[in-house]
Amino acid sequence: MTAYRFSIRAIIVFACAFLLLPTAHAGKTLDAIKARDQLVCGVNTSAPGFSAADSQGNWTGLDVDYCRALAAVVLKDPKKVKFVPLNSQQRFTALQSGEIDVLARNTTWSLTRDGSLGAVFVGINYYDGQGFLVPKKLKIDSAKKFNNVTLCVQSGTSSELHVADYFNANNIKFKQVVFDTTEATQTAFVSGRCQVLTTDLSDLAGARTRAANPDDFVLLPDVISKEPLGPSVRRGDDEWFQIARWTLFAMIEAEEYGITRANYESLKKNSKDIQVQRLLGVSDDTGKLLGLDRDWIVRIISSVGNYGESFERNLGPNSPLKLPRGLNRLWTQGGLMYAPPLQ
Repeated sequence: MTAYRFSIRAIIVFACAFLLLPTAHAGKTLDAIKARDQLVCGVNTSAPGFSAADSQGNWTGLDVDYCRALAAVVLKDPKKVKFVPLNSQQRFTALQSGEIDVLARNTTWSLTRDGSLGAVFVGINYYDGQGFLVPKKLKIDSAKKFNNVTLCVQSGTSSELHVADYFNANNIKFKQVVFDTTEATQTAFVSGRCQVLTTDLSDLAGARTRAANPDDFVLLPDVISKEPLGPSVRRGDDEWFQIARWTLFAMIEAEEYGITRANYESLKKNSKDIQVQRLLGVSDDTGKLLGLDRDWIVRIISSVGNYGESFERNLGPNSPLKLPRGLNRLWTQGGLMYAPPLQ
């Protein structure tokens, strides 16, 4: 009898605690975003596949899609984004000062950046590595065959540090020519000012599209670093960090469960899969845990699609960059893309 009374008491206490759980407050950053009715997103000045603007000022790219998804989540409109182009030296200062709400600028997540620049990374949206692009006419098939080469690299990047370490470790003599922006670095290489361009492999694929004849350049097989790229937000606003992080995770999870721009409405009405119902707000209201409404993921999918759709549109084999998914395949397909359960 005593054990029975204890179990009933425990159930009552648990139920009361659950009912009293508060809906999460969105945080001061979101309050500011709502007050101005606009998300301010820091992006690369020009990184085809990640963030680039056409002649009419229309931005496209993997990072751009993430920003639009975030605007759809918090402002219910993916168009309510102001894109601020930043070079590598400006980006963290802009985030620290509050000039931008989120930095989505194909930026490598590292200990130094995560621990000392006032930023916190929300996740990884592209697994990359640093490589080399060279003119085909040089007939070089490996970076270890370089000798007294002139190298174009962007200042303030992890690439600048990694290439010096790699060349020194392999006793390769080189001359480094440093530029402040992506465009200046790529233009100098394509115009012949230097023999080698080094940066993330995805950036090199984008740089090759700038050439009059992309087939005149070849990517070497050497990969000299790990470059996990992802968005970051200012440290100190946990509520905004949670929203930014789970927006990315929702895009990845939606791909895993086959939710696309083409079928989400049908799945919302007809799917019996409990996780699909959860993601689309049919069963659980996950939004209240983040200070959002229950259709927050629906708006992500309707605006930009899932992670795989964004990848294929901006970086995949049918895009100008023609990059394979590689490590960026879902974990169920042999890749590294993996989201914690949205439940």
